[in-house]
Amino acid sequence: MTPEYARELARYNRWMNDKLYAVAEKLTDAERKEDRGAFFGSIHRTLNHLLLADRVWLARFTGAAVQDGEMAPGIRSLDQELYADFDELRRERTKTDDAIDAFVATLTDEKLADDLRYLRRGVVNELPLWHAVAHLFNHQTHHRGQVTTLLMQAGHDPGVTDLVAMLRR
Repeated sequence: MTPEYARELARYNRWMNDKLYAVAEKLTDAERKEDRGAFFGSIHRTLNHLLLADRVWLARFTGAAVQDGEMAPGIRSLDQELYADFDELRRERTKTDDAIDAFVATLTDEKLADDLRYLRRGVVNELPLWHAVAHLFNHQTHHRGQVTTLLMQAGHDPGVTDLVAMLRR
């Protein structure tokens, strides 16, 4: 992974989040929160999980201080609901995408090659930073694929989602 590639993935992340939130906005709150049998149940809960996981990884990347039992500031579990209100969830998604953009703007080849060390459940984990950055973007793609399917099943087509479609813009 190069810093340039990380920046393109961050751009793709924002592009896709903007697209999916625009489509999800067309649903009622009840439709967004309906259990559709996905891993996190609903469209809302899956979008919430994506935001939550991105914040956990950003906290690890930036060395944010966390309280005992937290994975990131204010986050204690991967299925914790951060925001019940869709508009607030969307605003916070945009803020987190801004933070991801700011983080990847600081990346250099040397930083990406360095090890990331973080505490998880009392155990120190260590891996090259580029592995963790790749995981951040892969995790987003995985769960956004689920949201895309759920939106399609709800009768709303989010359109083209391919990375190359965004890169051509």
